Amino acid sequence: MSDGNEAPPTVLVVDDDPRLRKTLELNLRARGYTAYLSDSGEHALKIIAHHHPGLVLLDLGLPGMSGLDVLRGLRGWTRVPVVVLSGRDTEAMKVQALDLGADDYVVKPFGMDELFARVRAAMRRTADAAAPEATVATEHFTVDLAAKQVTRGGEPVRLTPRQWHIVEVLVRNRGRLVTQRELLHEVWGPEYERESNYLRVFMTKIRQRLEPDPPRPRYFLTDPGLGYRFQNGEGE
Repeated sequence: MSDGNEAPPTVLVVDDDPRLRKTLELNLRARGYTAYLSDSGEHALKIIAHHHPGLVLLDLGLPGMSGLDVLRGLRGWTRVPVVVLSGRDTEAMKVQALDLGADDYVVKPFGMDELFARVRAAMRRTADAAAPEATVATEHFTVDLAAKQVTRGGEPVRLTPRQWHIVEVLVRNRGRLVTQRELLHEVWGPEYERESNYLRVFMTKIRQRLEPDPPRPRYFLTDPGLGYRFQNGEGE
């Protein structure tokens, strides 16, 4: 795969089956790739943030954080190509994974030649993609989308899971208006799309924790009657 002058392409394998991880590692190395291995979604996100692999082979049936949750987390801050590996051969599951940002979907069991043809195709499609941006820094705090944490002065800021989810959605769409309906659907679910009062309460709490002057927000801005946007402090 490498011409001797370039570093070999890297692939992260995320699967809780140790035998499959080992098989894929051996096949990757035999074809000139550098392999990273992970057995959990949480660990995989850290590897991606720190090592920026060229592609991710992602099992959906992970313990704890599911493969779909990993996809949701990734697409907030990186376009790294993801090839899903799954034993679930249903149209609904394929559609869900692809809608969440997967580049391809391979059903287990699979042939290695087919898998690596799909790997090469996915890497070609994204060869010119920008390097992932895992953190967004402002003058007053830093949002680490991979670690799912906000820090200020190097210290973590305590946010509830829903407060974090709102921050995450706004930051990954920075500069763009996110409608009230979009936020409610993403954070609470489709049955809450009209509960705009929820957002007012949560945005007040978020501003109290992150804004230097909460009554006059600099980062988390309101478009009255429409929704909210995250702006990196360069005026309103």
